[in-house]
Amino acid sequence: MTDPQGWLSAATVDDAVSALRPDYRAVLVTADGLRGGPGDDVSERVLAAAEATARSRLGGRRPEELPELAAWRDAYRAFGAKPQRTRPSAEALLRRLDPDGLPRIDRITDVYNAVSVAHLLPLGGEDRAAYTGPPRLVRADGSEPFDTTAGGEPVVEHPEPGEVVWRDDTGVTCRRWNWRQCTRTRITTATTSALFVLDGLDPLTDDELLAAADALTEGLLALGPDAVVHRRLVGPARSTGGTDRS
Repeated sequence: MTDPQGWLSAATVDDAVSALRPDYRAVLVTADGLRGGPGDDVSERVLAAAEATARSRLGGRRPEELPELAAWRDAYRAFGAKPQRTRPSAEALLRRLDPDGLPRIDRITDVYNAVSVAHLLPLGGEDRAAYTGPPRLVRADGSEPFDTTAGGEPVVEHPEPGEVVWRDDTGVTCRRWNWRQCTRTRITTATTSALFVLDGLDPLTDDELLAAADALTEGLLALGPDAVVHRRLVGPARSTGGTDRS
C-alpha cells in the first residue's frame, strides 16, 4: 500500500472549491494497523461519552442553530444543494441523537461518529486500501461515477455539475462535500487501513479542528494501540501555525 505520508502529501483541494469557500480547511488522517470489527466496550464507551457532550453543546437547540453547523448549510447552498433535503453529515448525525442515541455500526465507525458529534464538525471515514490514487476535493463535471445502493441494489449515480465531491482516480468517494459516501471505499469490519476527513469552516478554528483530530487519534489508539497514525492539515490557516502538519 502507498506510504501514508507520501499519499497525504498528494491530496489536494481544488482551487474551484477554495474559491467557493475560502475558509475551508480539512485535516486528513490516515491510520494503519487498525483492528476493525463489531462494536465493543471500547467503542461504546467513546460513543456514549460523545453523546453526552453533544447533548450539552446543543443545549436543547436544533443542530442547524449552532454556528458551526449553520456554516455548512450555507456551503451546501453555495453549490446548489438543498441542505434541508440532503443534510451535512454532522447535522444528520446530531438529529438522530435523541431519543434513542446514535446508531451503533462498527467499532471504527462508532469512534469517528463520536468525534463528529462531540466536536460539531463533519467527519467521514474511508477504507484506504480501496482507494486508487490520492483523495481530491473538486467541483464535479457530472460525469464521475458514484457507486451506491438504491432499493437495496447496487447502482451507479453521477453528481450534479458543480457539486463539491471527494474523489480518487476511479470516481467519487463522497458526494456533496460530506453528505454520502460511496460503497467502494466504505469502512467495514474487515478494515485495517483507513482515511478520515475532518471538515472545517469558520467559525471553527484550526485549533478546534486539530483538537478534533487529536480526539480521533486517541479513540483509534484506544481501539488498537499498535495503529500508526499520520495527519495533514490542508487549506488556509485560520489561527496560528502552518497548513501542513503530520
